[in-house]
Amino acid sequence: MATDEEVLTSVKRGKPPVDCAVIGTWSLRSYVRERLSDGQRHNQFGDAPVGYIGYAPDGRMYAIFTRDDRVAPRDAVPTDEEGVQLLGTMVAYAGTFSLGENVVVHHIDTSWNQAWTGTHQIRHFVLEGDVLTITTAPYRSYLDGTMGRSILVWNKVR
Repeated sequence: MATDEEVLTSVKRGKPPVDCAVIGTWSLRSYVRERLSDGQRHNQFGDAPVGYIGYAPDGRMYAIFTRDDRVAPRDAVPTDEEGVQLLGTMVAYAGTFSLGENVVVHHIDTSWNQAWTGTHQIRHFVLEGDVLTITTAPYRSYLDGTMGRSILVWNKVR
């Protein structure tokens, strides 16, 4: 498997090809976390996560997705506790993207998690018709500390 550095040097920066099949808006169908040590999988954001990822012809992208059972704040401005719960049940970022052979790199300009801003997030993908499956590089879970990867399945929005 290629190193992160090899992947980053292999992707094509700039506007994607006109006929690029990932261009468009995609609706989140499932978000599964797979633990690497034993292959155990669970629905990271519940049974029916809500979200979208979009890839534009100008080379920009965004992703936002949430759990299906988020807390509803008691008022328009969440309390500190509600804010923590809301932040922990979402992912949101935007930036540019670069494509390679079954890999897309998200170059993050802004993010719900400031630690991601300015980073390059490597995503492997499989595109089968109107279904896009994106798999993250392995990472340590903030919930239980184990190494794993996320597998997100998206349906093309028509």
